[in-house]
Amino acid sequence: MNKQQLHIIKIGGNVIDNSESLHHFLKDFTALDGYKILVHGGGKVATQLSETLGIEPKLVDGRRITDIETLRVVTMVYGGLINKNIVAQLQRFGTNAIGLTGADGNFIRTKKRPVKTIDYGFVGDIDKKSIDPKNIGRLLDAGFTPVFCAITHDGEGQLLNTNADTIASAMAVALAKLYDTTLIYCFEKKGVLHDINDEESVIRDIDPERYEELKKQQIIHSGMLPKLDNAFTAINCGVKAVIIGRSDDLGQLKNKQPFGTKLSLS
Repeated sequence: MNKQQLHIIKIGGNVIDNSESLHHFLKDFTALDGYKILVHGGGKVATQLSETLGIEPKLVDGRRITDIETLRVVTMVYGGLINKNIVAQLQRFGTNAIGLTGADGNFIRTKKRPVKTIDYGFVGDIDKKSIDPKNIGRLLDAGFTPVFCAITHDGEGQLLNTNADTIASAMAVALAKLYDTTLIYCFEKKGVLHDINDEESVIRDIDPERYEELKKQQIIHSGMLPKLDNAFTAINCGVKAVIIGRSDDLGQLKNKQPFGTKLSLS
């Protein structure tokens, strides 16, 4: 039996902070065929609201610490303002979206990150049992398009701030058992570039063998390595493909034109 097609798409602050880019992206997202899930991170709004409220952002090695005050702000902004704005715009375009945190429907249950050398505060880590694919599947089969923000819960009444990239990847792996799942990360570049200074030098397809070659040639290095390592981990766990591309170009996928860099086993 053929599985239903499912796209899980993650967007970040670069799309959320630009109303024109967000409008354009949500229109293209609506046009995609099959089942869809949108996962979004935050943007500058949480930082701006924190400053207005006199809450100093705490960073260690460039990573944000989520203390109780910060958790309140990101819950308000991610789960409220940003999430509901996206849902309202999707309704306008004809997508019957439903805005969610991981606590809703017990869809994403995480564990508070243990304190080692650094206490990251109210940050949730995902494990293999975190995502409830059957319950999410019920929403999809009922005709809803879930829009998840990066807030989860621990099952003990505590909300937790969780990395949106990790949520999207774990969700793709969990739902790959039920659907023909493609995971898409939208970021500011057109894809994985052969030359970082040439926006048009997109590498269209990467399989594991090509990935090893590109690493040896130092074409892929530093910040892109964890992204691509995670992508191939998802593919090895049953996800059909992972695509990395620019949100403005998502419409090319619907039009069967080249979009971003596609990572797959062949």
